[in-house]
Amino acid sequence: MRTMKHQAAPALDPHADIVDLTAAIVDIESVSGNEQALADAVEQTLRENAPHLEVLRDGDTVIARTQRGLAQRVLLAGHLDTVPLAGNLPSSRRFREGREELVGRGTCDMKGGVAVFLKLAVEASAAPVDLTWIFYDHEEVAAADNSLTRIAAERPELLAADFAILGEPTSSGVEGGCKGTMKLEVSATGVAAHSARDWVGDNAIHHLAPVLERLAAYEARRAVIDGLEYRECLNAVSISGGIAGNVIPDRASAVLNYRFAPDTSVEQAEAHVREVLAGLPVEITVTDSAGGALPGLDAGAARDFLAALGEDVSIEAKQGWTDVARFATLGTPAVNFGPGDPLLAHTDDEHVPLEDLRTSLASLRRWLDVPA
Repeated sequence: MRTMKHQAAPALDPHADIVDLTAAIVDIESVSGNEQALADAVEQTLRENAPHLEVLRDGDTVIARTQRGLAQRVLLAGHLDTVPLAGNLPSSRRFREGREELVGRGTCDMKGGVAVFLKLAVEASAAPVDLTWIFYDHEEVAAADNSLTRIAAERPELLAADFAILGEPTSSGVEGGCKGTMKLEVSATGVAAHSARDWVGDNAIHHLAPVLERLAAYEARRAVIDGLEYRECLNAVSISGGIAGNVIPDRASAVLNYRFAPDTSVEQAEAHVREVLAGLPVEITVTDSAGGALPGLDAGAARDFLAALGEDVSIEAKQGWTDVARFATLGTPAVNFGPGDPLLAHTDDEHVPLEDLRTSLASLRRWLDVPA
């Protein structure tokens, strides 16, 4: 992970137009591991403009919350970091195919959502529920580095809520829950030999052929949960083996990624992959896993949220994995909601429609009884 010399971040104006605020946040570069400047700017903005909030700092995570003793607490979380740049900073605006867009790294994933949450954190001093706002670091890297992992272990009370909203891009619709994810290494062994005398060896790469055949023929399950369809996926994502062009390899491996519906536990997911590959001469090792999250749309606060959004809002299953799973582990139902098309996350042409920013802000203002 790279390190960069820290420079003071420019001030953020939470009273500015949401597009201008988003652009200002995007222009504070915050590739994973370099979130300090943006965290400083967010913390300063909240301390100077939101006297109704208790503001806490944990590393490069900023936590702000009301303490009004209301019957329900809702948590809204957005990550500050982005994937590495691709020549797409500073941000710019363009008009394309009949709509205005803000272009640049993080516009979609997920500084647009961070901007909406930061603006609302200042505005929503009289919301009908107590609110916790979390602006956190290291989401785009290993789960162990994600600050929510540390906070959940060391200060779980800061994450306590009746309902949570993660500001991931959803094109201003609602994506319920998320799928689980598992990475596995499937290894085969053989006997090394000169490739000119292959009959004295045993090619480990060839032993992976039936693994690939089973994966190619695999029919993934579609699970409908609370009316939302989660499509499972089981794929080989890399394959390796061999040390030279004239040596029969004695070891080869394939990395598999299994995305499973949230009604399936991590243990059940592993058992399923082993069943799919049963009888093959390979060794299977789970190298990483994280369970999914059920939709959580039947919670009282979730119903109020959906009602405020109106009948026209789209409600779909989250087909990837997001940090809503962390809240599900804590017993908190959670959804994904934010501006931007999730298919544009991490792309060189990452952008967000200006209308998405305005729609997300307007929807959350209605829900939290904040005047426009």
